Amino acid sequence: MSRLVIEQIAVLSDNYIHLLHEPDSGATAAVDPAVAQPVLDLLAARGWRLTHILNTHHHGDHTGGNLDLRRATGARVVGARKDAGRIPGLDVEVGEGDTFLLGHAAAVVFETPGHTDGHIAFWFPDSAALFCGDTLFSLGCGRLFEGTADQMWDSLSKLRDLPEHTRVFCAHEYTAANGRFAKVLDRDNAALKQRIDDVARLNAAGRSSVPSTLAEERATNPFLRADRAEIARAVGLPPGTAAALVFAELRRRKDVF
Repeated sequence: MSRLVIEQIAVLSDNYIHLLHEPDSGATAAVDPAVAQPVLDLLAARGWRLTHILNTHHHGDHTGGNLDLRRATGARVVGARKDAGRIPGLDVEVGEGDTFLLGHAAAVVFETPGHTDGHIAFWFPDSAALFCGDTLFSLGCGRLFEGTADQMWDSLSKLRDLPEHTRVFCAHEYTAANGRFAKVLDRDNAALKQRIDDVARLNAAGRSSVPSTLAEERATNPFLRADRAEIARAVGLPPGTAAALVFAELRRRKDVF
């Protein structure tokens, strides 16, 4: 299978659109295009033709550019079967365990409800790349707008089990803010302290903190560690408390942080 060329586009206040180019076939996808024009500009600069739009969920800051891009390029919109009525221009419906081919690059589709009921993620194993929208963030996770804490913990656990070298291409630049919350809970975590310092240097240089790796997230992201005794204690719960309950308390605290 072919490895993807991945380009990142910063839009709005903190969103990322990712362009995925499969060089053998020329197939190119835009992941979660909030707006169309920056995508069209980068396509023109690279000499690429947009063939697909991949949506992780229906929110407007992830789908706002769908119809304009579809009209301009003829690209086919790929999104969750469960969100068929909410994703603009949806052409290809996918769900848990499906394989999506971008040229010669294969993605596994995961259903990851919690942030929204129909949220999905795309994992390209041969490119070690996960496009997880607003489920898993660098040092954080998405708010529970439609799903439950149990659902979100299950979704995060599913993503956590992927290979540690997987790059996590989330859809927002929230790492510094997430780090401020994480360090309150996990003061003795040396890996977290180092990561917060690294992110500060990146931000000061005007550089993105995305992608991270799953190895980094497993070591430093409190939302992936809700089954650890030290995280339970940090939110006032006894070791051995069900991970979903610890996660729910983490999410509650982050919502009011």
